[in-house]
Amino acid sequence: MTNHFLMIGPWQLIIILITLGLGVIPMVIALIDILKYEFKGNNKIVWTLVVLFGNFLGVLLYFFIGRKQKLSSKS
Repeated sequence: MTNHFLMIGPWQLIIILITLGLGVIPMVIALIDILKYEFKGNNKIVWTLVVLFGNFLGVLLYFFIGRKQKLSSKS
């Protein structure tokens, strides 16, 4: 019995890297941005949940809508 999971070809590796690039990396960037800034009320918790459970669509929503809701710094 051979283990076919260990035999990854070049196209499978490219697909894995594209998936990581389009899925995981933007999510991490969005989460770091959310944690770095202050939001009004419970918006920080809401945007964190949207990004975590909304996957790529949640990340897009945050970058187009959520970033405008950050509180401006007073310094």
